[in-house]
Amino acid sequence: MSRLQAEHLYKVFGRRPDQAVQKLRSGTGRDALRADGTTAAVIDASFTVEPGQIFVVMGLSGSGKSTLLRMLNGLLEPTSGQVLFDGQDLTALSPAELRHVRSTKISMVFQHFALFPHRSVLENAAYGLEVQGVPRAERNRRATEALELTGLAGWEKSWPDELSGGMQQRVGLARALATDADLLLMDESFSALDPLIRRDMQDQLLELQKRLKKTIVFITHDLNEAMRLGDRIAVMRDGEIVQLGTAEDILVTPANEYVASFTQDVDRARVLTAGAIMAEPDTVIGTLCDQGKEIRNTDDVLRATPAEVTESTPIIELFTPCSQSRVAVAVTDGKGDLLGVVPRERLLAVLGEPMTPAGAPQDAAATTPKKVAGV
Repeated sequence: MSRLQAEHLYKVFGRRPDQAVQKLRSGTGRDALRADGTTAAVIDASFTVEPGQIFVVMGLSGSGKSTLLRMLNGLLEPTSGQVLFDGQDLTALSPAELRHVRSTKISMVFQHFALFPHRSVLENAAYGLEVQGVPRAERNRRATEALELTGLAGWEKSWPDELSGGMQQRVGLARALATDADLLLMDESFSALDPLIRRDMQDQLLELQKRLKKTIVFITHDLNEAMRLGDRIAVMRDGEIVQLGTAEDILVTPANEYVASFTQDVDRARVLTAGAIMAEPDTVIGTLCDQGKEIRNTDDVLRATPAEVTESTPIIELFTPCSQSRVAVAVTDGKGDLLGVVPRERLLAVLGEPMTPAGAPQDAAATTPKKVAGV
């Protein structure tokens, strides 16, 4: 079962919102509704988030991403549609039931830290547990553990204004982790930080995710951040999800020119993986034999690869193995079994290929790699 499921969510502000939803379903545009004093913030949004997954919603200001997030935990009631959390319809709960779910199963990490200046770091981290009615000794223990996880051991007695911006955001993250909630909602949580601190917080989140395997919905306007963090990404524009997929899907086969404009400055070497560009072993081995290379079978390819490369290895880490290998880099499953190969020519060709929006005409020079095109 999916941990979180959004089914045809609409959020309309203004007069006669139910009628506005019907108009949207029949094809009326967002701008036409705005002329009548109605704003369609989210239009027919559907997606699922699996347990342990980081699901990123990416879009510019006004795209509807923060409104969507607030519908996921009931802070905003959908005009139409459902939000299912572990199979339970949050839109059908009473206010008291919804407050219980929010206080025990769903935590939020805000953009501007939302720390209480008159409470210590430990007290801030323990606040969610205090709301739940957890006894002081237990909440302090769990808050202390959460602060240790986020690298703030020793700062428990400090005040928020004694901490840097990055450290304050770590307290906010610790507060969310202390409740041991099943779902974390992170609304532009790192966007107020300086670039270096922001990247450090991204590293922190990814490291924590390896250990805790939380289910996370992360909101951002930064595509590089989305691609670095997201297992799956939803790109929003004018209230609608215009593309939903992995970072590789969005980078290699953008759904339209709007998405393509975002991806043009992304460092593809850090997003694409060996699994996305590898070729079938037999095809490459046959070609290498025809070229007179000293490769006769898969064992020869494995022996020629100086370092272990798996499907998830970013292609930026393939340059050294490709330069040291006589012919091609072997891609394995981590247990030594060969899955595919990446010839050095393939690596250079993929980095130089322009990506074309789905459905757009392509010439021979702009064709996407066979492996990637099937993602």
